[in-house]
Amino acid sequence: MKALVTTLAVIEFGVGAVMLAVPSLLWTGLIGSPLSAGVELVIARLAAVALLALALACWLLRNEGGSRAMKGLVGAMLLFNGGAVGVLLYAGPGLGLSGVAFWPAVLYHAAMGAWCLITLLHKPAQISATE
Repeated sequence: MKALVTTLAVIEFGVGAVMLAVPSLLWTGLIGSPLSAGVELVIARLAAVALLALALACWLLRNEGGSRAMKGLVGAMLLFNGGAVGVLLYAGPGLGLSGVAFWPAVLYHAAMGAWCLITLLHKPAQISATE
C-alpha cells in the first residue's frame, strides 16, 4: 500500500499545484479549451485544493500499512479515480471535449483506480504463531 499512496501523493500534489497556479493551462491540455469565466477559474482552483488535500492525506498515511485508515484512504482514492474516469469519458466522447492530455489522463485514472481496487482486494499472508 505504501508504494500506491506515495505515488498518488506525489502525482496528485503535482497536478493540484499546477491546477492551482495556472488552471487554464492544465484544462486546455485536458479538455482542449481554456477556462475563461471567473466561475470556471474558481471551480478549477477549488478542485486543485481538493487534489492537494488528497495528496496530503496520502502522504501522511503512507507508513500506516494495512490499517483501517489506510484502507479508507485507498477506498476514497478508488472512488476519486473511478469517478474521474467517468467524468472524463462523459466530457470527451460525450461532449466532444478533449485535448492532448485527455487520453493519458483517462488511462492514468483507470490504472490508479485498478491499483487501488487490487490493493483493497489483496489479502496479506497470515503469519502463524509457530513461525
